[in-house]
Amino acid sequence: MWYNFQRYTNQLTIQLPNYMTTLILIRHGDTDWIGKKLAGWLPDVHLNDRGRQQAEELPRRLAALDVAAIYSSPLERAVETAQPLARARGLRIHKLNDLGEVKFGDWQGQALKVLSGKKEWRIVQTAPSAFQFPNGESFRGTQSRAVGAIEKIVAGHAKDTIVAFSHGDVIKLIVAYYSGIALDNFQRVAVSPASISVIELGPFGARLGRLNDTGPLQNHNHPKK
Repeated sequence: MWYNFQRYTNQLTIQLPNYMTTLILIRHGDTDWIGKKLAGWLPDVHLNDRGRQQAEELPRRLAALDVAAIYSSPLERAVETAQPLARARGLRIHKLNDLGEVKFGDWQGQALKVLSGKKEWRIVQTAPSAFQFPNGESFRGTQSRAVGAIEKIVAGHAKDTIVAFSHGDVIKLIVAYYSGIALDNFQRVAVSPASISVIELGPFGARLGRLNDTGPLQNHNHPKK
């Protein structure tokens, strides 16, 4: 429950703000790279047939919500996932680099079967806070820029429902931050293709309303009018 606190003095009553922003995080739909290679920031990684179907289902899944704005990673697979919802709602897609995929550096484009054989793979899975991708960024750096982007978005959308399309690890890092999950434990969070996670952000913190949801969303504080 969210509480509306009041501070009383002899002469003045100060009522602290009770607004809440609902953040809908959506991972891009299926691609032929998922589970096989690290696509990273490579161009021309598009949704496959299943991914396009998942994207087309999003307007129905979010039909009960009044969406004020749509933000997205600039990478093709994220933008393609956002497009059906943007068309259905008549909204522009705001592309933000800071919602983009982890910068995997030298690991970008490599097969997961090969990478999982590296001695560093265990660090990635069990102590990610200590890892930086060769010639890439760290998970801590990714989390910092992604959360920074969310904070800026939320600052402009008090009381609104907003949608942000991003990538699996990026969404897991955002969820971990706002849920109080240690960075070294973020890999325990599951975020499937085209899944929806909901975080409610208010003046007294955040709460995780839904995680890795693959069905329709019902009224989540901001139903369509």
